[in-house]
Amino acid sequence: MLVDSHCHLDFPEFAAELSDVVARAKAAGVGVCVSIGTRLSGFAAVAAVAARFPDIYCSVGVHPHEAEKEPLDDAVPLLALARNPKVVGIGETGLDYYYEHSPRAKQIENFRAHISAARALALPLIVHTRDAEDDTIGILREEMGQGAFTGLIHCFTGTERLADAAFDLGLYISASGIATFKKSDALRAVLARVPLDRLLVETDAPYLAPVPHRGKRNEPAFVAHTAAMLAGLKGVPFEELARATTDNFFRLFTRAARPI
Repeated sequence: MLVDSHCHLDFPEFAAELSDVVARAKAAGVGVCVSIGTRLSGFAAVAAVAARFPDIYCSVGVHPHEAEKEPLDDAVPLLALARNPKVVGIGETGLDYYYEHSPRAKQIENFRAHISAARALALPLIVHTRDAEDDTIGILREEMGQGAFTGLIHCFTGTERLADAAFDLGLYISASGIATFKKSDALRAVLARVPLDRLLVETDAPYLAPVPHRGKRNEPAFVAHTAAMLAGLKGVPFEELARATTDNFFRLFTRAARPI
């Protein structure tokens, strides 16, 4: 079994055929998906998808792009929504200095509020970071010093320094379809060093479809292509890679249940 640890099934790209998308994921061996929250104002739609399917879970969070529109003074709004039993993680949150759709100060404030919620609830923090490694590492280290929490760097595209910092803090990293792209040699070199017990896989669907579907709408079934590439990169059988990443998921996302 595989797990798509990060997708966006509430997005309009899936509205017309969501049941078929979920069925194709099951047929491809993807037993569990996590549909990720990006706005508190949109959480009801995320939660509705998770409620509709037994093996789909969700998270609650404010994407850094939305930090100015949905600022968080504290963790209270996150804590309230995370009472939903299908919520298995906090985020996605973090820092995006590539687009900077929100001011950096607002992104940082929201990031810290999410960390506080993750710590209070003992739920994993789902971290988005782009062109912001120094601040991401600094904040994670500072906050970890104020009280332990768990989490992962999602859609990892960073350097060895970011990966090593994550591992030093006890965090995991998740590989997306970007890792299959022709020009991702540097990323694959980093992923080759990642211990199997710290690695997850994801699609970030509907975005970032892996080869051989690059350029098309992504969907959870396609996580199998990323997993196959990683197995080859690491020189292990596909079944071993699938088992390890799935075990890692359930070790981290403790509210999620393995399908019977």
